[in-house]
Amino acid sequence: MDFRTANGAGHLVYIHQTTLFALPFDPSSLSTSGTPTPIMENVSSNTFGGGVFAFANNGTLVYLAGKAATAGWPISWVDSTGNSAPPLHAPAGQCFGPRFSPDGKRLAFSMSSGKGSDIWVKGLDRDTPSRLSFLPDLVSNPVWTPDGKSIVFKSSHPPAPGLYAIRSDGSGEAKRLTDGKAQEFPSSFSPDGKRLAINQYGNGGSFDIFTVPVEADPGSGGPGLRFGKAELFLGTPFGELYPAFSQDGRWLAYQSSESGTPEIYVRPFPGPGGRWQVSSGGGRSPVWSRDARELLFLDRDGRVMAAPYTAKGDSFAAGKPRVWADVRLQTTGYGQSYDITPDGKRLAALVAENSQGEKLPTHLTFLLNFGDELRRRVAVAK
Repeated sequence: MDFRTANGAGHLVYIHQTTLFALPFDPSSLSTSGTPTPIMENVSSNTFGGGVFAFANNGTLVYLAGKAATAGWPISWVDSTGNSAPPLHAPAGQCFGPRFSPDGKRLAFSMSSGKGSDIWVKGLDRDTPSRLSFLPDLVSNPVWTPDGKSIVFKSSHPPAPGLYAIRSDGSGEAKRLTDGKAQEFPSSFSPDGKRLAINQYGNGGSFDIFTVPVEADPGSGGPGLRFGKAELFLGTPFGELYPAFSQDGRWLAYQSSESGTPEIYVRPFPGPGGRWQVSSGGGRSPVWSRDARELLFLDRDGRVMAAPYTAKGDSFAAGKPRVWADVRLQTTGYGQSYDITPDGKRLAALVAENSQGEKLPTHLTFLLNFGDELRRRVAVAK
């Protein structure tokens, strides 16, 4: 990030692990000079190398404090009382998007390595997960096909970004299914496997909900899937995220910011029809319970909530949400941060604490007149 002090001197400010550094920078020639100077320590970062900080035009610095970079986000067992068992998987990197297989015997997730991430699958009767994808850059958002034979995921790696599929048993190579020209994320298969609900960036500069026709392609080898052209299901100027098919395929739950606050809504599929709001006061990341007529979601504090519902004909009615598990979960931005077992008794979840069991920082720090601090630190270093 290019930062200019009051005297017009330019500096390139960047983070390494948890320390901010400043390097003299000339924007006219796009050249640097001198040596980096450490400016501030204990700024949160992650295993992708990103720092949790930003500058305002008036020179104010805002950042999330952290003693160390996040070493890992383990996947934990969580029951309905909020108790967390020993981690289901405690990696060296960060995990994202845990998803149970249809039979509940395996768990797919993406895991970062510091240089990118890949899709992994862990049999619940085994200690060691198996790596499925071997693509460069960021790979995320695994979604199982209803028969459990394949996993669809997103890859952002150049020169071939897009949605991919791979056999869940690890045989064969990943197959590219879309050209990656549109920013898209897979989210949920219909129970019959004939539609994949995705998010696609477009209308009004926000994410919309599309469904993709899915056909069997047994002669192609690999995962044996072929995608048709994505069809718009819901497009508004607001952001609609995390579309999720109900167990009977008749309803689609999703997160929308139309009220100014993310909330959970349900619409009939394929439509047309009404719209029903499920959450109140904030809701994110809907997940349908497989054994009960409940729709789970995260409230504004990251707690897991459950709303009972009834559905008859074209009418849907949601009851008052209750706390399913009084534990706060991570929000990663790379797919769901939890999934529920088929029997509805436990979650595989990214609990909001680091790998040492310490609560993660949640408060931002504001530093006014950062230019003065920058000049002081650079002068001392000289």
